[in-house]
This record gives sequence, structure tokens and C-alpha cells, in this order.
Amino acid sequence: MGGSASATPQDRAPPSAGDSGMKILVTGAAGFIGHFVSLRLVDAGHDVTGVDNLNDYYSPQLKRDRLARADEAARTARTAGGGGRFAFVRLDLADRAPVEALFAKHRFDRVVHLAAQAGVAHSLKDPFAYVRSNVAAFAHVLEGCRHADTEHLVYASTSSVYGASERLPYSVDHSTDHPLSLYAATKKANEAMAHSYSHLYDVPTTGLRFFTVYGPWGRPDMACYLFARQILAGEPVTLYNRGQHWRDWTYVDDVAEGVVRVLMNAPKGNRAWDGRAPDPGSSSAPYRLYNIGAGRSVHLLEFLEILEELLGAKAARKLVPRRSVDVRETLADVERLRVDVGYRPSTPVREGLRRFVEWYRSYHDV
Repeated sequence: MGGSASATPQDRAPPSAGDSGMKILVTGAAGFIGHFVSLRLVDAGHDVTGVDNLNDYYSPQLKRDRLARADEAARTARTAGGGGRFAFVRLDLADRAPVEALFAKHRFDRVVHLAAQAGVAHSLKDPFAYVRSNVAAFAHVLEGCRHADTEHLVYASTSSVYGASERLPYSVDHSTDHPLSLYAATKKANEAMAHSYSHLYDVPTTGLRFFTVYGPWGRPDMACYLFARQILAGEPVTLYNRGQHWRDWTYVDDVAEGVVRVLMNAPKGNRAWDGRAPDPGSSSAPYRLYNIGAGRSVHLLEFLEILEELLGAKAARKLVPRRSVDVRETLADVERLRVDVGYRPSTPVREGLRRFVEWYRSYHDV
């Protein structure tokens, strides 16, 4: 298990005296996870600058609706006498000059980098979008943090970096040398890039390997949302590997809480790190990697059956072979995250799906 090599408390910087009312950049703020992270940070009294390019990978209207919700939440919190501010900047992080200008103007205390070209399957169709959005853009963010003396950069990685590995539960101790998609490869590159900046420039960085996140306001291309739409439309649900998949389904509120907890705990160098037996999840530099999942795996067909029950409709099932980019099962070892920041995901799948269905019916008026 990954917990055995976790950093001791003295290896992590304590929350700074300025943890209340910080200036925080959230990239991908119009996205699924970015939206919920922004809400939590504003509610805690921080001033959040949200950045997104509002591309059309999926509905820009859904992204605009998330932004409107964040703006309204910030106004409501301020009216009640608490909370921070939320300001949106439309920006493509792959364009270097405006990113440099943004960091020079605001000199953010901390950064949560969640913007990316998402989607494992889509990387088969448009590989260059992933290089531009996930590699070049991340280099610009790293440079921004370096020159602004940002106290902590937290960035999104993915469980997909484990690739062909079938060693479960996935631990940050494990090898990630065999990614199955370009999307996963770009995220593995992000982890390596972050380490180089932590080593060379003492930029504290933490990478979070997200597992299968679901919940209200989610992405339409993700299984939960896609299945709901197909079921209610009477369309067949396509089940790859004939439905024989297990996933570590993680509710978005649990994920957002974990992200914020990590953000407030910037890493220091692990004094026990040994280059002769290197721990992949930490470093002598201020660098950490964590899994952020539920720590339990649920069969895809069980997930679908709960969703059918909550929607009050059955799905027509189209069973097809496994795709080259798919892994059979994911399961996160979250022990390091529990020990280091007190992360305890608590939302059962049935409850998470109930909240999703309630939102879906309201948002789409179905």
C-alpha cells in the first residue's frame, strides 16, 4: 500500500498564516471539477480568478451556466457578510503572452490547474489538441508560478497514467511507464514537468491523479451523464468490454474537498527520500503525487442498474468489445492522502447518483 512511504508532517509545510483570503487562480473554472473547487474556495473567503477558454469540446452553455452559478454564489456569500470574490477571465492557456500577463498582474498566492483537453477516446481523433492544451499550456502555467513565486501549484493528473498495469489498488508507488492513450501520456508528462520545476526552481507542486469523478454539473461525455441521456431518450447504452468494467467512482464534492485540503498543504522536500530507492510519489524537492478517488471499485453494470432505478427507466444495452484505450478496472489507494491531509471520501455511489439524477432532471427539465 502507498501509505508506508508517506511524508511525515514535518516534511510538509504547515498552512501559511495567509491561508485566509488568498488570491487563487483556478484554471478550467468553467469545467466540472473546477466549478466545485471554485465554489469551495470562494465560500472559504478566498478571491478566485477563474480561467477557461470555453471551447466547444462539449456544450459551452453548460460551462457558462457553471460560471454564472459561481458568480451568484460569490455575490450571495458577500451579501451575507462572508465569502470571497469570483472573477472570470476567458483565456487560452496555450497562448503564452496572455498567461504571462495574467500572472504578472495578479501574482497569485496559489494555483489550481485543472484546465486540460479531457477525454481518453478523443485523443485518438485529435492528438494535437492534447499536446497543445495539456503540455504547452502546462509549461506556461509552470513558468507563471515560477516567476510569481506562487506558494503552491496543485494540478490535475489522472488514474489513466497507470495504463497497462493490472496491479491493484493503484498506488503512487507503482510504475506508470505504459500509458494506453496520448491523453494519459500528456498527464504523465505533466508530472515529470512539475518535478523539474520543483527541483530547479523550488516551486511546490502537487499532482492529483483523479479517478472516475461523477455528480451534478458533470461532463456530457462521461458515463454517468451519457447513460442518463440515453436511458431517458430510449437510446441503447453502449457498454465496452461487454460491461465487464470496474471503476473507482468518486463523487465530485469529495474530490473538491480533497483538492482544497491539498492546496492548503504545500509540500516540502521529503527528507527521507533516497535516490538509490526512489519513491515515485515524492522527492527531495517540494513535490508530491496523490491518488484522489473513493478507494472502492464498483462494477459498471451495478452502477448502471442504480442509475436505471433512480431514473425509473431501463436501458437497452449494446454490448461491444473492449477498446484499446480502456482499462478493465481502477481502484485507488488513497492512504497517503488520508494521512497527509485527512482526506476521507464519504459519499456512497447510490447517494451520489441520487443527487446527480435530481440535478439532471431539473437542469434538462425532464
